[in-house]
Amino acid sequence: MELVMIKRLRALNRGVALCVGFGLLGCAAFVLTDIIMRQIGTSLGGTEEIAGYAMALATSWGMSFTLLELGHVRIDLLRTRFQSFGKALFDVFSMIVMTGVVITIAIKAWPVVERSLTNGSRANTPLETPLALVQLPWFAGWVWFAVMSTLTTVAALSLLVKRRYSDTETIAGAFAEQEMLQ
Repeated sequence: MELVMIKRLRALNRGVALCVGFGLLGCAAFVLTDIIMRQIGTSLGGTEEIAGYAMALATSWGMSFTLLELGHVRIDLLRTRFQSFGKALFDVFSMIVMTGVVITIAIKAWPVVERSLTNGSRANTPLETPLALVQLPWFAGWVWFAVMSTLTTVAALSLLVKRRYSDTETIAGAFAEQEMLQ
């Protein structure tokens, strides 16, 4: 059951990652167009601001994909010295800690969005972008990451309790070790 859920979450997050990737390609095309236009003496303007927004959105939404593909940076100094049970224990512990941090970030991000909505805040730039237009999808990305992290943690805990240590490693382990196993 746990592995099926993780497989579905991976497929869902691959779709999200494709959307984010297309958004980044669109942003890159916009910046490239602006660079070319600057060579002929004109400019679209606001490319730095829009690129910054794109990076914030790509980061918040891309974290879930990275999590489910085991791509987050890990310092496995201790973990590598243990057998399968010890590794699974470290994996679950790291997932619990990361989930706590991500949930905290999502909770702390809401007041920022709420303040922008309440005040009708705009960027202090020539574009005067309504900040809520950027902050709402940014916040949604953090909530998405918190949900994905929580579901992955619950699945890893369930596998650990069932003593399915190698399966725990496939959903919460270290990517470098996954490659060595294949």
